[in-house]
Amino acid sequence: MTTIAFIRHGETDWNTEKRAQGCKDIPLNDNGKYQAERLAKRFADEKWDAIYASPLLRAYKTAEAISGITGINVIADERLREISFGETEGTTEIERVERWGENWMELELGRETNEDADLRWKAALQDIIQKHKNEKVLIISHGALLVRIFKELLQDDTDRWYGLNNTSYSVFNLSAENDWTCELFNCQKHLETSATISRLSN
Repeated sequence: MTTIAFIRHGETDWNTEKRAQGCKDIPLNDNGKYQAERLAKRFADEKWDAIYASPLLRAYKTAEAISGITGINVIADERLREISFGETEGTTEIERVERWGENWMELELGRETNEDADLRWKAALQDIIQKHKNEKVLIISHGALLVRIFKELLQDDTDRWYGLNNTSYSVFNLSAENDWTCELFNCQKHLETSATISRLSN
């Protein structure tokens, strides 16, 4: 069985401002760096075989934090970058409506098509699977792309995959029969404080 853990990058200022990031290279903010450090500690006593990441700073620096704990080098793969949002990058929903109207989603605006994004992530994942058969691999990428990956792997086009949290951790297993299953989804246990854990148990 091959295990792939998909991780969304840590928080950026544009995340908190709800701005479309796409391929803009926005760095982690202080909280994002903290999230990445807490995430990395999660893997201190676990065995993983490889780390792949989008080359965009917010994902690559999240991966580097894990690398610092595990000693595994990060392999950057351009095919794992976020979907390009074209002219909408850097804008909030309110700004998009003001600029292009309520139906802005129906406009092209230079955005990468879902089909093109699917072609590149599928090629990347196939290469990773072939290279790491029956191994455990971490992939650090981006929210919109990860949603498309999850929907395709499980053939589930519902909305359940949306709302991925920063540094969330989702584990997928590929069987010898090439069937995918989701073992863990959108987990942020590494960010729970002892106070939070206590409240949850009460």
